[in-house]
Amino acid sequence: MTTPEMLIDILSRSRERFDRAFDGVTVEQANTQPTPDLAPRIDSLTWLAWHTARELDTQVAPLAGIEPVWITGGHRERFALALPDDTEDWHHTPDQAAQVVVSDLGLLFAYLDDAYALATTYLRGLTPQVLDDVVDSSWDPPVTRGVRLASIIDDAAQHSGQAVYTRRLLGLPG
Repeated sequence: MTTPEMLIDILSRSRERFDRAFDGVTVEQANTQPTPDLAPRIDSLTWLAWHTARELDTQVAPLAGIEPVWITGGHRERFALALPDDTEDWHHTPDQAAQVVVSDLGLLFAYLDDAYALATTYLRGLTPQVLDDVVDSSWDPPVTRGVRLASIIDDAAQHSGQAVYTRRLLGLPG
């Protein structure tokens, strides 16, 4: 197995986990923060999936030298969120996260699918030699392509696991 194949396999596991987390979920359940009074930082399934798509999209697109699918795929218009395009969703307050709602789960999964496809296509084209390229020198030590990809894939894994937990907090099996 090559390094890109391994990264794709790891990334695909988080996508499969989202499918399991959303299995049989209604739009209302997906948009619900399960414990807003007790634990307001446990975000909705919708926010977790949207945020994961955003992170894949906004971090992989620059590595690939292309525009994010949020823009090119028309997702910005379809979501029509009252949040700026450059929202730093990893800093969202509970109130901001609660603004990420959908009326159709197909909309959410279309963006999630496009973001995962972008990442998978990018990973498929990598060679081991480029993993050591510095892609962000504003950090100490500077961030390499490999480190950035590890961070992106780890974030997707973390949030897909949170989606399973959120599903359970909603009282759903699995």
